Amino acid sequence: MPISPPDCFIGIMSGTSMDGADGVLVDFSGPRPTVLAAAFQPFPAELRDAFSALQQPGDDEIHREALAANGLARVYAACVAALLRDAGLAPDAIAAIGAHGQTVRHRPGLYDGIGYTRQSQQPALLAELTGIDVVADFRSRDVAAGGQGAPLVPAVHQALFGDAAQTRVACNIGGISNISVLPAASEGSAARPVTGFDCGPGNVLLDYWIDRHHGLAYDADGAWGASGKVDQALLARLLAEPYFSVAPPKSTGRDLFHPAWLENHLSQHGTALDPADVQATLAALTAGAIARDVSQHAPDAARLIVCGGGARNHLVMALLVQALPAVAVQSSDELGVPVSQVEGIAFAWLARQMLRGAPGNVPTVTGAAGPRVLGALYPR
Repeated sequence: MPISPPDCFIGIMSGTSMDGADGVLVDFSGPRPTVLAAAFQPFPAELRDAFSALQQPGDDEIHREALAANGLARVYAACVAALLRDAGLAPDAIAAIGAHGQTVRHRPGLYDGIGYTRQSQQPALLAELTGIDVVADFRSRDVAAGGQGAPLVPAVHQALFGDAAQTRVACNIGGISNISVLPAASEGSAARPVTGFDCGPGNVLLDYWIDRHHGLAYDADGAWGASGKVDQALLARLLAEPYFSVAPPKSTGRDLFHPAWLENHLSQHGTALDPADVQATLAALTAGAIARDVSQHAPDAARLIVCGGGARNHLVMALLVQALPAVAVQSSDELGVPVSQVEGIAFAWLARQMLRGAPGNVPTVTGAAGPRVLGALYPR
């Protein structure tokens, strides 16, 4: 399907943190993607509660999921309206919206051979509300081809942050953390492929713990965690989770790293801990899992470029610097790409790839049988 200038797409991402929708309006007509507008649309409390409840089995799930999907479409539509307003563009100037949806189950078959992933949304309603074509359901095709369906952003990480002169690692810390290893060009030999995978919990447990004890959505700047002390015995117990030692390709989510997982480990710990010490330990878990994976899978990395909400957690960033003394750790802000925009850019790019009939996955990352065109089109 041909794409008309100015080659503008919208990407909307709502991740495992479930705080709201991050959207970007991107022009791909130049040598690098140009963000023309960015917007954040918070979830109403009842929508966040609905998606939180859908993370676990319960009564009348089909009805509750359908209502939540309709609510999400309205949040996405409000985000799209804000983007169009800020960019001064009409809906017909946009080729398509790449809408990720809200993950409620992710079971790609890592342990038991069950292969599916479920991103709840109502793309037909979103197309109706916005008057723009919508591309959705990006992960299922990769899973059908034997892949993890995640991460899907490494190709965009390579375009935004890759450097032929040095190996770099891009790390997104959302609810779950993931890395993309972006190799330097190898002189006189075949280029090494881009690789990547989910490391483990990013903000998901940190957000749960501070909400439980202080009623806050997140630990601003990591200040509460920084007031505590890491409990090394608890940290070792958490890092003993088998997922961390599974070889990639691999991906994870709230299906594994959920509040009950943490509470079970705390109950087995035997010693009551100050809540701030638990928060400090969870920050060390997030940073430790990332650092261990960088050391193991990118030993020649010169830079670690961090994006996502976790890049604003000063404690997590300081722990990464401490754990990786030979690596320059920086946020994507420092390279001119705001930390909240990277995944939105990725899903705008994936929508563009789908309309072009071009692959969107990286098989060396997901483990799929080969390149696949990702997503399904819902015309306006």
